[in-house]
Amino acid sequence: MSNNYKFLNNINFPDDVRKLSQSEIKILADEVRKELIDVVSETGGHLGAGLGVVELTVVLHYIFNTPHDKLIWDVGHQTYPHKILTGRKNQIRTLRKGEGLSGFTKRSESEYDPFGAAHSSTSISSSLGIAVANKLSNKSGNVIAVIGDGAISAGMAYEAMNNAGESKTKMIVVLNDNDMSIAKPVGAMRKYLAKILSGKIYFSLRETLKLIISAFSKRFKNKAGKAEDFLRSAVTGGTLFNSMGFYYIGPIDGHDIDSMVSVFNNAKDINYDGPILIHVKTKKGKGYSFAEKSEDKFHGVSKFNIKTGEQVKSKSNTPSYTKVFANSLIKHAEKDSKVVGITAAMPSGTGLDLFGKKFPDRMFDVGIAEQHAVTFAAGMATEGYKPYAAIYSTFLQRAYDQVVHDVAIQSLPVRFAIDRAGLVGADGPTHAGSFDITYLSTLPNFVVMAASDEAELVRMINTSMDINDRPSAFRYPRGNGVGVQLPEITEKIELGKAKIIKEGKKVAILNFGGRLHECILASENLIKKGIDISIIDARFAKPLDENLIWQIATEHEVLITIEEGSIGGFGSHVSQYLSEKNLLDSNLKFRSMILPDRFIDHDKPELMYKFANLDSIGIENKILDTLNSKVLIKKSN
Repeated sequence: MSNNYKFLNNINFPDDVRKLSQSEIKILADEVRKELIDVVSETGGHLGAGLGVVELTVVLHYIFNTPHDKLIWDVGHQTYPHKILTGRKNQIRTLRKGEGLSGFTKRSESEYDPFGAAHSSTSISSSLGIAVANKLSNKSGNVIAVIGDGAISAGMAYEAMNNAGESKTKMIVVLNDNDMSIAKPVGAMRKYLAKILSGKIYFSLRETLKLIISAFSKRFKNKAGKAEDFLRSAVTGGTLFNSMGFYYIGPIDGHDIDSMVSVFNNAKDINYDGPILIHVKTKKGKGYSFAEKSEDKFHGVSKFNIKTGEQVKSKSNTPSYTKVFANSLIKHAEKDSKVVGITAAMPSGTGLDLFGKKFPDRMFDVGIAEQHAVTFAAGMATEGYKPYAAIYSTFLQRAYDQVVHDVAIQSLPVRFAIDRAGLVGADGPTHAGSFDITYLSTLPNFVVMAASDEAELVRMINTSMDINDRPSAFRYPRGNGVGVQLPEITEKIELGKAKIIKEGKKVAILNFGGRLHECILASENLIKKGIDISIIDARFAKPLDENLIWQIATEHEVLITIEEGSIGGFGSHVSQYLSEKNLLDSNLKFRSMILPDRFIDHDKPELMYKFANLDSIGIENKILDTLNSKVLIKKSN
């Protein structure tokens, strides 16, 4: 950290912030912003969201007695300034690195993180839970939730507000309105906030009313104060929030420290038996010109040059899986007008922004609403359309009931493009695609595929086009492909048909997904040791290629399944089949290699897979251990 900071060098915890004067915290905010830009230029990560809440962060810690007062952020990618001020300043350059700070709030990391948040729209629910628990325990202290304008579009946020308004429990919700989430905000809420709450009519009427109030007696002021309440309710966001039981304040400038100090002081001390909503207008990317001008406001960035804003991009001659998906879907959509794309506020992350440029009327960004996205897709499927719901594995978890009830039970042909399958690196366990194989393969009527390379992904997209009697899913990892030639969109896979990569006699590796290359590397080492290996790319977790599994189970001494998922997935289905056919009672030695039964902390993906023993060395050792145990069992008999 620079030694040139006037105040930040001496700030270790919020108690130090509270020792400063109101004018001094303005300088501190400038220093925090400068440090944030410097840090993320070295580490990469989320920049724009943090830049937008620098003043807000400083003021919240200045006014409230954190950590006694609970401050909950939604989502955690805007919390880098918060981490700088809460005892993690000297670790901030370890952000998103192995054994370093998380890119999100994390309870085990600091007492100033009362609730972990890496998925959107959880803050009001968790804050209400904390506030009610404090109320039941007669504990003092404020509870403050900071939620973005994108996050408040999710149904969970409305459910929480509805409950909070009825509970008559004091809590403060800060609506951080920057009119800019990861993608362009969508939905009625965004238009409502932009049109009404920022309108000149409201401000002019309110300021006029204040002038009238100030000129008259206290008695009249009380009555006029009620008139202002009516004005707020009639003209502003109070129409919505007041009707839900919130006391609405705002909008206020989220970069005006003096205004925020006054408002939050009043909110802290106000004698109001219920939730308060403070509407704060901020600018994402504030204070860094390249972020302010960027279309996504530098939401997620790699390392970059501070002077030029140029990001350091890793060079690759192979396309990303995400782009392969997008381009393949575009080709199909050119031939079939029934193909539509659906995303839940992640158009660029899923590649559907490319699809949307080509087919603007056939790409639907439904906002941060995965549950709605799935059922919306189901509705389209009933009318003969071919919806492709492109949703990260970790976010699809939020819509599991809809996948079961609205899609699977009705056997509707919704196609799920599951991006970020497997371990994803710096975003850590909150964004890892660890469970989709398990939670989808358990469902009747589902086709579940996993691509071992980018060519297989194209074939799976092609195949899904013809699956019109049930839902299907194909999963693929984050990052770039392995560099194989892409097939035409006419090339398809027979449903449930695995692919033999290499034939041997002693050990069979049955791979499902992106670990195929590691399997090949392991086999090359094992062959040098005299161990003959067969390698099969399973392609399907459901339906299984039962004939081929029977064949390799009866012709090999050892059968190893490998997948980038949790227990209960592909290996469990293979085991169930072997058990039903009495093949586990034979001389076959069966093992299943899966992700370990724990959440794996953020690190480089290759190190995460090494920890999980799903790299070539881990696979080789598993096979050697299995062969040795077989020998030992023979000796003991």
